[in-house]
Parts: sequence; structure tokens; C-alpha cells
Amino acid sequence: METQLWREILSPYELCVDEIMVKFNHLIDEFKNKGEYSPIEQVQGRVKSISSIIDKAQKKNVPLDRIEEEIDDIAGIRIICQFVEDIYAVVDIIRQRKDMIIKEEKDYINHMKKSGYRSYHLIVYYTVETLSGHKQVQVEIQIRTLAMNFWSTIEHSMQYKYKGAVPLDIRRRLSRAADAVIILDQEMSAIKNEIKEAQDSFRMKASMVADILTNIHSLSKVIDEEELNEIQKEFDSIYKDQNMEELAKFNQKLDKIAESYHLQSLSSINNFGFRR
Repeated sequence: METQLWREILSPYELCVDEIMVKFNHLIDEFKNKGEYSPIEQVQGRVKSISSIIDKAQKKNVPLDRIEEEIDDIAGIRIICQFVEDIYAVVDIIRQRKDMIIKEEKDYINHMKKSGYRSYHLIVYYTVETLSGHKQVQVEIQIRTLAMNFWSTIEHSMQYKYKGAVPLDIRRRLSRAADAVIILDQEMSAIKNEIKEAQDSFRMKASMVADILTNIHSLSKVIDEEELNEIQKEFDSIYKDQNMEELAKFNQKLDKIAESYHLQSLSSINNFGFRR
């Protein structure tokens, strides 16, 4: 098959991966903007290389003029979650979407592969708009935890290195590592609430500090150097104590000072840049 024809075939899949990644990343932002926990930690995507498609077609005895119908992972999306429970939350989100039609589901978490591989797979139909009109393509969506993804990446590398004939000793080690991943995921789920609280606290602190520094920068344009130094010293002292309540009070104080100078304080502006 000519290179130009391959490009024409793969172009809609590249568009598909780009669009779906944007949509899932936007979901992450939506959760965060609403102050809610996002079950999606990160999103990855890829389109199979031509050589990988040919290898799979040969392995499955698929003629090249049938690859789009019979190879369902030319476009691939990988969604990484923190906890096993998050995986099923993401599956439910996808089931409710109108822009993705689920063709097939495979739960390799409750039904782990013999190798130790665990993940949740969805094959979905997704429609893209091209110069030639709309085109429905198949996409494989893999959903797994960070720990599952680490194991899978290593196992895939071993399969590639040994061309599928991984030595018995390494297979045994990978199997033991897979068991350890199960225990790790279980332990992380057991302390999920504590982990979420710690992460929420960190994000809240980072956001508040950013607001304070922005306010100080704005005030530096209208107040004298002595007053600015006092504000900076007060912030340094409060920040050193890591007291969130005091940081919040200090931020409110800066808002009031900014208002007295007729500056638009950061907390009075919503996420779209409009005054509340």
C-alpha cells in the first residue's frame, strides 16, 4: 500500500485521538473548576504505526483492505486513574456520552489475564468530520490505575524485547509483580479518603498562594515600598507556619486593601474573567 494512501487512512484516526484527548482533558478541568474530585488523573493517546498495523494484520490474517473493519485499536486512548473505583466511574461517564457508541467492553480487572495484565477495555465508535464528510472510526479506550499502567508498560517492553517468548523466570517475576500491584491498589483504595483530603488541601493551598502573590503584585503598583515590605513580611511569616486558615484571612485582607485602591481583586473575578 502506498504511503500517501496510508496517510489518508490514518488521518481520521489522528483527528479522532486529538479530539477525544481534548474532551477528556476538558472533563478533568471541569471537575477541578467545580471543586470536585476527578476520577481521571491523566489521558494519553496514540495512533498505531503503519508497521504495527501490518504486523497485527498479518498475525490475525486480516487483508489490508479490511484493516479498518477488523482491527479495532488503530486509534487508542489510555485513561489513567488513581484508584480502582475511579475506573468504573470513568466507564459510567463514557456509557452516558452521546458522542461515543460502545461496541464492546472487556473487564480485565475482575477477570485478569493469565499474564497478570489488568485494565478495562472499551471499543467505541466515534465520528469525526473531515474534508470528505463525516467518518465513523473505532477507538480502543484502556482505563487503568497508575500501578496497573506501570506494570503493563514494563510487561509490554518485555514482550517486545523477547518477541512474545518471554523467559519463564521473567514471567514468574512479572506475575509476582502483578500480585503486588493488586495489593498496592487495594491499600490505596483503603486510604482513598485520606489521600483525597491531602491532595485537595495541596491544591487549595497552591491556588490561594497564587491568588495572594497576584494581589501583592497588583498592590506593588499603587502602594509605597514600606507598606509593600510589611505585606511581604506578613505573608512570609504566615506561609512559614503553613496555616491555611491564616492564609485565607490574609488573602481576604489583601482583597480589601486592593478594593480601597480601586483595584479589581482576584477573588472578585470569576473563571471567565467577569466580575461577580
